[in-house]
Amino acid sequence: MDTSGYTTSLAAVNLKSEVVLDERVQLQVKAGEKGLRQSKAVFQHIKNIPLLMERLSEKVSGKDIVCFSASVKPRPVEKSYMPVFKVGESFAKSFSSTAAVPFFFTTHQEGHLWSALYSLEEQPEVFLALHISGGTTELMKVNKEDLEMKIQLIGGSSDLPLGQFIDRIGVKIGLPFPCGPHLEELGKESKKPVGVPVSVKGCLTSYSGPLSHVERLLDSVENPADLARGVEICAARSLEAILHQAVKETGIKKVVIAGGVSSNKFIRQQLIENISDGLLFLAAPELSSDNAVGVSLYGLKKWERRHRL
Repeated sequence: MDTSGYTTSLAAVNLKSEVVLDERVQLQVKAGEKGLRQSKAVFQHIKNIPLLMERLSEKVSGKDIVCFSASVKPRPVEKSYMPVFKVGESFAKSFSSTAAVPFFFTTHQEGHLWSALYSLEEQPEVFLALHISGGTTELMKVNKEDLEMKIQLIGGSSDLPLGQFIDRIGVKIGLPFPCGPHLEELGKESKKPVGVPVSVKGCLTSYSGPLSHVERLLDSVENPADLARGVEICAARSLEAILHQAVKETGIKKVVIAGGVSSNKFIRQQLIENISDGLLFLAAPELSSDNAVGVSLYGLKKWERRHRL
């Protein structure tokens, strides 16, 4: 289970690491609003999980379940906490106790990385990881030792996450929230993209300046599609810059990219074309946005180790 800020996710894998269930329910945000309060998100998760468990029961017999797993916090660092993740943790713990099977926990960020690795043919042990989503823009050095990931934060955004930059502009031009997929579609109609400045220092980028720049242009740009494409270009160029610097500083050329923003086809293509000094591993688009597949796979790996012992 993964109960993030905007999606209730439930996945199941069999003992061959094949995905047999991948269900997600996007949390509802009122038109014009820029997000959800944690209390409202928690309430929606509580309503969604029984519905997803019904779908699980249609695919999997209860007696065949060997473990439950959940993401219990945003990131694998001390003091990382969001109330929404307690929902998935509480339900998964309860189900595991009732079924008398083990419960394993990981984090939302690690779940993204596990699902990304699952979608890749090559499985790098040491790599750079770029996690870009509505709540996170982090550039990390990752050493995957056995089942655990040693993660060192080396860059990312110094202020707004990239997804939040996209959402704030999207809401202002009238797009539904979360705005990423809608902004991508709108950008396809652009004939003359608006220039948006890129703010980068080393392995850190900033989106508060670009956001202010775009907000000042809102009333003067005739075609919102040009703003949308300008935001996408700014996003791609800023990510390219910090990735180039990270490869240069660390000497690590393998880069795994995950998170909802990485499903944007325009941004993906720009990165593929312009990152020549590194080897990019982009999570499959369907496993880029919030999901529980990586969390489920991690639980299976933990269960296999315990079972062998």
